[in-house]
Amino acid sequence: MEELTSLDALEIEKGKNAYKFEFPLRYDISPTFNVKDLRPYLEEDGEMILVYDYIGTLREHLYKTNKPPFSWKQRLEICIGAARGLHYLHTGASFGYLDPEYFRRQQLTENSDVYSFGVVLFEVLCARPALNANLPKEQVSLADWALHCQRKGTLYEIIDPHLKGKINPECLQKFAETAEKCVSDHGIDRPSMGDVLWNLEFSLQLEENPGWAVVAENKANDAYATHTTMIAIDEEIANQEVDDENPTVVFSQNKMGTDH
Repeated sequence: MEELTSLDALEIEKGKNAYKFEFPLRYDISPTFNVKDLRPYLEEDGEMILVYDYIGTLREHLYKTNKPPFSWKQRLEICIGAARGLHYLHTGASFGYLDPEYFRRQQLTENSDVYSFGVVLFEVLCARPALNANLPKEQVSLADWALHCQRKGTLYEIIDPHLKGKINPECLQKFAETAEKCVSDHGIDRPSMGDVLWNLEFSLQLEENPGWAVVAENKANDAYATHTTMIAIDEEIANQEVDDENPTVVFSQNKMGTDH
């Protein structure tokens, strides 16, 4: 997990239309920041940024800290926000979260990110780091140990004590299954980031609608559809900006197409 900066700023190019779009997209990707603390700021040259209060890192609310632990719902929302961000932009991985396939092929892929994200899901559930050399050998790697416990049916024994008795069993089962699939040893067996996101949305809805799986599924579908719509709008705006800035390139490509 990378550290957050104290000032998270998004530079919005060319005017208020892009800025008005960027706010709902930013909130869609990161639903856990407090909108009341959002402070729009306009510089003299007309460029706009989003500024909101620094609340610390996720790790600071999980372990080795005096800060209050996040509730299960807060953790789910954070995971969903991160999944939306990964689904929106492909990102890299850091040591401790690295996919075992990387060591065999020396290549990182989107599946590698899914593996890394699965480790984070277990980290959020168990409130311990990805690697801990002070633990017995079989427990050093969180991914390996969590998989072992999941397959034995003893995962509940290693989750964060603050969460015990506070998670709907259906939600916990779906969340754990999702994390388990993410850290499959072979990339081909892992879900896409879109599938991971939908399953996390479903987990949240199972938590909020216990005993109503159909309702939870419908709400998960709605949330996922909203997210994908925002991505489509973003791509349309980006493509339009490129077309507006490079009309000669488009003309040149069209002309080349008619020559063949």
